[in-house]
Amino acid sequence: MPNLKPVEWLIIIAVIVLLFGAKRLPDAARGLGRSLRILKAETKGLADDAPDADASIAPPAAPPAAIPATPDVAVPKPEGSPTERAEG
Repeated sequence: MPNLKPVEWLIIIAVIVLLFGAKRLPDAARGLGRSLRILKAETKGLADDAPDADASIAPPAAPPAAIPATPDVAVPKPEGSPTERAEG
C-alpha cells in the first residue's frame, strides 16, 4: 500500500466519522481493542498448550462390534405387563 499523505488520512477519517457517527466510534474502538486482546490471549494459550496436547490425545477407540441380527423371534411379555392389567 502506498504511503498516504496527511490530507488523504483526514479524508479517510472524515468518511469514517460520517459513516459511523462520533458517538459510536469510541465504543467501536473499545470493542475492537477488547476483541484483539481476547484473540491474543487465546492464541497464546493455544501455543502454550500445543506440545502437551499431542501427548494427551488418546488413539481412537475401535468401533463397537455389530450385534448379529436374529430371525423373527417373538419376545415374551413379562407377566403383569400394563396391557394385561388393563384388560383384566
